[in-house]
Amino acid sequence: MAHRIAFLGFVALAVCASLSLAADPANLQDFCVADASGNTRMNGMACKNPTMVQASDFAFSGLHIPGNTSNAVGSRVTPVAVTQIPGLNTLGISMVRIDYAPWGINSLHTHPRSLEVGFVTSNPDNRHITKILKKGDVFVFPVGLIHYQRNIGYGNAVAIAALSSQNPGVITIANTIFGSKPDINTDLLAKAFQVDKSVVWQLQTKF
Repeated sequence: MAHRIAFLGFVALAVCASLSLAADPANLQDFCVADASGNTRMNGMACKNPTMVQASDFAFSGLHIPGNTSNAVGSRVTPVAVTQIPGLNTLGISMVRIDYAPWGINSLHTHPRSLEVGFVTSNPDNRHITKILKKGDVFVFPVGLIHYQRNIGYGNAVAIAALSSQNPGVITIANTIFGSKPDINTDLLAKAFQVDKSVVWQLQTKF
């Protein structure tokens, strides 16, 4: 009987321990300011010594400055992520400013005056969901789905995007597929896109 009581007590303790761990999703410290010079590899960046943290680690200036849209796609992304604000480290959030020239686009990838926005759902439906946004509108792009924006107005446009990562990165579809180094095999791409290999070669020369 004594052994049974001890065993039940152990099980109860184990359950309580697992529940307490599962119930603590928040940070266990005030902050973990990124230490860009740290050599520790982890999911995020190593923490700077808290005694060395300054106000500048939590601030960024320049989001009011228009980005230069004189480029091939007519848009410019100004990121505010952990690289710009080290204090975002481990917080799982960042933002960007996106400037669009008239008819400028933020190519198929990620992240509105008058903007056409859209995303495509996953296989097998591949639904194209799109909307025209006006000043003050908000639109949500589900995590992981290919999406884009295009300025269909006659003046410049600005968007502010909130991202669910401290360092979201960008994968631009066309650049990734046709501008990889070394090139992806042309036979493979021709078969995947159901086009002639000459079309693939032409696209690869552009990226």
